[in-house]
Amino acid sequence: MKKPALIFLCLFLNSVTVYAESAIPQPKVAATGAVLMDAETGRVLWGKNEHAPMAMASTTKIMTAVLALESGRAEETVTVSKRAVSAPPVEMGLTSGEKIKLGDLTLALMLESKNDAAVAIAEHLGGSVEEFCRQMTAKAKEIGAKDTLFVTPNGLDAGGHHSTAYDLALIARYALTVPGFAELTNTRNAHFSSDRRAYSLQNYNRLLREYAGANGVKTGFTGRAGHCFVGAAKRGEMQLISVVLASGWGARGKAQKWADTKAVLDFGFAHYGYETVLSAGDRAGTLPVTRSRSASVDFIYDGGLRIPMNRDEKETVSVRLDVPDALPAPVQKGDAVGTARVFVGDFPCGEIKLITLGGADRHDLKTSMEKFLDAWIGQGTRQPVKTALPEFPPR
Repeated sequence: MKKPALIFLCLFLNSVTVYAESAIPQPKVAATGAVLMDAETGRVLWGKNEHAPMAMASTTKIMTAVLALESGRAEETVTVSKRAVSAPPVEMGLTSGEKIKLGDLTLALMLESKNDAAVAIAEHLGGSVEEFCRQMTAKAKEIGAKDTLFVTPNGLDAGGHHSTAYDLALIARYALTVPGFAELTNTRNAHFSSDRRAYSLQNYNRLLREYAGANGVKTGFTGRAGHCFVGAAKRGEMQLISVVLASGWGARGKAQKWADTKAVLDFGFAHYGYETVLSAGDRAGTLPVTRSRSASVDFIYDGGLRIPMNRDEKETVSVRLDVPDALPAPVQKGDAVGTARVFVGDFPCGEIKLITLGGADRHDLKTSMEKFLDAWIGQGTRQPVKTALPEFPPR
């Protein structure tokens, strides 16, 4: 029976608690809920009430756009309903019966946060607003955003419509991998026409103009949510995602969400960099082999791992190997033997499979006699004789 053996390999220096008090200055933000996430690994680099359920206003439209893009129906013509026309500002001014492409509605959705565009998209793709919102919620849970409920496709305050800063970062992280999403959120202006009129739009995302490396994502405001923003920026190889919820209300809150976002992103780029913790093919250890003339077999990491860390965290990394006490022969090269779990302090940050570097043949009475008969009779000329070779000792 497998018995876990925890082997601690301290990397860099001696281990200490990862979130012990740090000399690194923390970002100061007015937002009630906020988070900073590394897009490559999904690691949370900083947070403030990041798991608190909150209204999230038009940052909702990130998921609306994701479903629109993934539908592959951008060229389809949408017939605008009376329900879409009745959506409150901000709105395009669509009219009942107007015909317009789904892709153009998606531009209006993300560039100028048009609420009527969101309803038109929802009805066209989901058959109804309610069904589309169910699909949005299901997609969020699939991504891992488990504390998110979509009641509207545009983010207007309604019922239990809510998310968390952490969930919105997960959704944005996923969205940035959807073909066409990054191009959509980085579009500065757009011009298109329906069957009734022409439209001209410009992107309201100030971060694109004011922050080096900015590449997303979506603003938001309602009376319940306050001013919100899901941001993204890339410098060098590091792509960061920031979320600020309820940065304030009125003109002051509107300005504060940009200040909060920049402070969070500045913190990430100033203090974090990627560190290679494990490399694929590096030797991880040795295990004894039973019922074999080979006394042991080496095992290695099947993959590599690099994670973003600050200077204090480099001193806290450990790797815990979960492997059996021994391996029964035969062992083949590349056999899985366990896992390596990487911790920064007490927090898990990754898991890598462990595989054997070489193999080991089985050696017992049965296999020895079979090999002897093969050599004596001649390889390939003997028919298998099973009844004359009982198992001994029993396995």
